[in-house]
Amino acid sequence: MRKLLGPYSDFLFAVLRIVAALMFVSHGLQKFNIAMVGGFVPPFFALTAAGWIETIGGTLLVVGLGTRYVAFVLSGEMAVAYFMSHAGTVLGPVSAPPGPGPHSFFPHLNGGEITVLYCFFWLYLAVRGPGLISLDRLLGWE
Repeated sequence: MRKLLGPYSDFLFAVLRIVAALMFVSHGLQKFNIAMVGGFVPPFFALTAAGWIETIGGTLLVVGLGTRYVAFVLSGEMAVAYFMSHAGTVLGPVSAPPGPGPHSFFPHLNGGEITVLYCFFWLYLAVRGPGLISLDRLLGWE
């Protein structure tokens, strides 16, 4: 496999970064009530702030600008989102019986799989950098 796909690893890493960032932008745009991406009106300010962070940060990652810093911030945002919205409620854990629901710590029970995946992918991107196909590389910042 290394011989077959190895020569394309830089290109495929760029595709992974760009596709993940575009999907992330769509999550940000939802919070601005953009109907095309299933928008809604955020019930509290933290979601509006998250919308700005996700939309601007995701756009910067699509083009690969400030990638390490942006990815680190987005990783932190996803960690906060997981513990605020998935592992508990906005005001803290709910006292409810065990089982599925937003009160469970486990991602497969509380709907937080994508949040955890984004958190660790952005952290990996912060450590690895944007790859060869990025504005960071073009500008000599990487």
